[in-house]
Amino acid sequence: MYAVFKRELFSLLNSLMAYITIGVFLLVSGLLLWFFPDTSILEYGYAELNGFFSLSPFLFIFLIPAITMRSFAEERREGTYILLASRPLSDWQIILGKYLACFVLVIFALIPTLLYYYSIVQLGLPQGNIDGGAVTGSYIGLLLLGAVFVSIGIFSSAITKNQVIAFAVAVFISFIVYSGFDALSKIFSLSLLESVFAWLSINVHFQSMSRGVIDTRDLIYFITFITLFLGMTRLVIGGRKW
Repeated sequence: MYAVFKRELFSLLNSLMAYITIGVFLLVSGLLLWFFPDTSILEYGYAELNGFFSLSPFLFIFLIPAITMRSFAEERREGTYILLASRPLSDWQIILGKYLACFVLVIFALIPTLLYYYSIVQLGLPQGNIDGGAVTGSYIGLLLLGAVFVSIGIFSSAITKNQVIAFAVAVFISFIVYSGFDALSKIFSLSLLESVFAWLSINVHFQSMSRGVIDTRDLIYFITFITLFLGMTRLVIGGRKW
């Protein structure tokens, strides 16, 4: 698995798309957090990063599929997956190697944003006047959210040879999982379906962790979603003989 992970990570780091994706994420989040008057934390006047953590999931919905869309689709289109599958590697080793490489790239994109936290700590009155627990919980929630979107992107890339289709499918599924179930829970308010759709919504679990509360039920939810999509990827890969 390490060989697949190393190969995929180096391939991503050597592609222009990875740097464009990370650059767009940092540029848009930085502009909205510091420069645009309607969303600027300097205009808001409170030492918190709620604006950043509210915006990042929507950026992830578009940027993570741009990273994952080439994982299987490009290899199938170019025929290089045959060489990979002929090596003494199981389907799970291939899937997890590609998954972890894409997830590491998401971590690379988040590391520079720690500068936002440091800046707010220094600018707060008094200095350091920020809820560190909420920020920590939000970052953990954002990492888990990114992990789910990566698993969705890997699955979407496995079902097609076309990278554009893989991107579109991943964006659609990610949006439904993040916002669609939340919207349905409001439509079916005051009924049993409201609680069902609310539990299925990633947004609800992400917001719960953003308050600084690490609930075991939220962790189980994220792990279940990741396992589900990686398992479906395994079914797609295992059901084909390329």
